[in-house]
Amino acid sequence: MLAEHRATATIAVKDLPKARKFYEQVLGLEPTHEEGSEAVTYRSGDHDLLVYRSEFAGTNRATAATWHVAPGIESLVQSLRQKGIAFEHYQLPHARLEGDVHVIDGMKAAWFKDPDGNILALVGS
Repeated sequence: MLAEHRATATIAVKDLPKARKFYEQVLGLEPTHEEGSEAVTYRSGDHDLLVYRSEFAGTNRATAATWHVAPGIESLVQSLRQKGIAFEHYQLPHARLEGDVHVIDGMKAAWFKDPDGNILALVGS
């Protein structure tokens, strides 16, 4: 039923101008569509990322969006750290931490937060 339709990652933020600065200047995304002061859509690879204003921003305690960046996750993490990104460290079963990258059965993952506390992930191998 929905398998043939594209899905969009959707992230709520409280302050759209502040979020735009983060997503555009820090993460390097370019807007593809704007809904005034309420929302902006970015293209990331073959998918869209919708960032919209909401009073409930930052209340999700799980990963909101994931970028598949294999190979080269370590260099991307280093580049983001140089732009001021602080990475999260979690206690995960069967995982070891190598710097800011969690290694789990051959998969590598790193998590960080946007200015509203939304959890964002990088996954590679």
